[in-house]
Amino acid sequence: MQRRNFLKLGGGAAAFLALVGGGVALFHPGLEQGRLSAAGRDVFLAVARGVLDGSLPADAAQRSAALQAHLSRLDDVLFAFPPGVQDELSQLLALLAAAPGRATLAGLHVSWSAANTAQIQSALQGMRTSSLALRQQAYHALRDLTNAAYYADARIWPLMGYPGPRAT
Repeated sequence: MQRRNFLKLGGGAAAFLALVGGGVALFHPGLEQGRLSAAGRDVFLAVARGVLDGSLPADAAQRSAALQAHLSRLDDVLFAFPPGVQDELSQLLALLAAAPGRATLAGLHVSWSAANTAQIQSALQGMRTSSLALRQQAYHALRDLTNAAYYADARIWPLMGYPGPRAT
């Protein structure tokens, strides 16, 4: 493929994603009034299952409780972000929640809630190692927000063997 055609294809794909993402975000935003929408929660719940696998409790009830507590902490963190950051994240979550965006951006062809842990991890790995900066940035944002909200909970620290900060 000639470089000019490749650039045209890339530019067209970026414009299409921006148009579709903006349209989807208007009807199904990832954040509503600074809080996770149902679609945003689905995306972050799946990302948490993929990123935190091995760190979550093995017991199903404890695992579910840990994930719900994580989403609550994440919601509080996102609410504190400036409106511009919330808007960008809302668009990303809306795009990832919609089937065309999820398939294009994450390479995941089933819904986040239907995907198993291996499928989620594969999709995240594909984003992480992509040659497209947009996919890499989306991966890093999802992973970093997930890790920060989960490991900020002092109740998680003993599970990792971390005793907590030293008393001064």
